[in-house]
Amino acid sequence: MLSTETRLTELVNRLKEFAAANLECVILFGSAAQGDFHAGHSDLNVVCILRSLGVEELGRIAPVVKWWCGEQKEPAPLFFTKEELRHAANVFAIEILDMKRGRRVLFGPDVVAEIEVPMNLHRVQIEHDLRTILLKLRQHYLRAPGDSKELAPVLRKSFSAVLTLLRHVVIAFEEEPPVAAHDIVARAATLTGASLPAFSAMLKLRETGEFHGEIVPAYGAYLKALEKTLDALEHHFPKREWRRVKNAHS
Repeated sequence: MLSTETRLTELVNRLKEFAAANLECVILFGSAAQGDFHAGHSDLNVVCILRSLGVEELGRIAPVVKWWCGEQKEPAPLFFTKEELRHAANVFAIEILDMKRGRRVLFGPDVVAEIEVPMNLHRVQIEHDLRTILLKLRQHYLRAPGDSKELAPVLRKSFSAVLTLLRHVVIAFEEEPPVAAHDIVARAATLTGASLPAFSAMLKLRETGEFHGEIVPAYGAYLKALEKTLDALEHHFPKREWRRVKNAHS
């Protein structure tokens, strides 16, 4: 098994070979760039900036992606042009803010550094993603009410995304989020008034994969905690300004 550094070096070399002058930069982000990487558990998340992304250019780098996803079993890199990545901050504010807060340039210039993330839209994305999760959780419950075997895996899977969103809830409150998952959950619960035990139970399920107790009250408490978090966002950060740049005459 190749080391992490060897794999990243090989990825960059292959991208340079197949993309040639079309490759502008390669950036590692996520846990591997933030010092929280665990081999065999964490993914290597990479964003690549190309000067052109037509089907011909995509076809040239397809063998690299096939190798990376197939042999190395890593998620496919994200591909943008420089201008696309800048505009993407409007709708992927959470992801690009995470890139800005923790990244490592593997090749080329640091194009992420110059991107401005609109924090009003960051708050909107938090709400959008939380509401989407909440709706899906309700739908899952309707299909298997009270069935622990069916619902426990749903809860576990959902909380990976919720944990990221709770960290961004803390950021929305203009605080530096804690590093440890338990501390993130605790701080988010304090700021929003959501139930810490409800979130802590989901965090334990995520970490151990085992659920003990009654599924109905646990599921219900989790839904209420998400609802409370959404209420807090709406109360503290009402959606008054949706555009990227605020109009001084409005």
